[in-house]
Amino acid sequence: MQLPVQSQSTLYAEPWEADAGPQDLAEIARAADRAGFAYVAACDHVAIPRRLAPAMSTVWYDPVATLAYLAGVTERVWLLSHVAVVGLRHPLLTAKQYATLDHLSGGRLILGVGAGHVREEFEALGVDFDRRGAVLDECVDALRAALGPDEFPSHHGKVYDFEGLGQRPRPAQERVPMWVGGSSPAAVRRAAVRGDGWLPQGDPRDRLPAQITRLRRLREEARVTDPFTIGAIAEPLYVGEPGWNVGRRTLTGHPEALAESLREYGAMGVDQIQVRFRSRSRSELTDQMGEFGAEVGPLL
Repeated sequence: MQLPVQSQSTLYAEPWEADAGPQDLAEIARAADRAGFAYVAACDHVAIPRRLAPAMSTVWYDPVATLAYLAGVTERVWLLSHVAVVGLRHPLLTAKQYATLDHLSGGRLILGVGAGHVREEFEALGVDFDRRGAVLDECVDALRAALGPDEFPSHHGKVYDFEGLGQRPRPAQERVPMWVGGSSPAAVRRAAVRGDGWLPQGDPRDRLPAQITRLRRLREEARVTDPFTIGAIAEPLYVGEPGWNVGRRTLTGHPEALAESLREYGAMGVDQIQVRFRSRSRSELTDQMGEFGAEVGPLL
């Protein structure tokens, strides 16, 4: 699940999150750990322009700092950047941060990467917004080298060029999983030929089968045979019958009904689903997570 509190876009933030903080994040991450969730995720934005602030808000915790903090209060749950806009930073800087995170967490990092969409962020940091797709392509290749087993990685590309520069600690994992976010044709192609997984951006159920078919075709054409994880973001959930208005798109009901609906994703070829629960407080959220883990998860 994507963590609440750490990003507070008006598209999905609950009112109680405005007054929440680090202890709330820690308790939610611990609840995910106990309930058997695969990962907790944090977003990446450096700064939000005033024109977008009313919709996006300016609350966006740094993903490296946030996931490192949560690594220290959890034991087994994976830590996902969903997604890191890696083109805003030099790959060696990104590698230093995330290799350290993987090392400190005992090998629990999944590095989710994406192109970004806020022009002003790129301009403020002196990065070419219009070339962000090509830069991300090279970033993925450079990060493969920089997060690999070699203490002195090398990469020679059009944008980045480095060798003979050592970085330790190395990641705890031999290969850090790299999932590519986005649903544009370019993002799907990037995920298919360069990534270890795909994180769609808001694709509804009826669009997923075509996207998955294209992913598989692109991988076949590129002769890529490494393991690959296909993701999906489920509709908002509420386990049980809510006594308040949870919105018309929210899936509600007893565990068997929710599981029956969510199993449709597996039938499409989805490997992992990201879930979000409607809630009026932190305690209601963690209760929902606990019920989901105990009653719905085993039925999937």
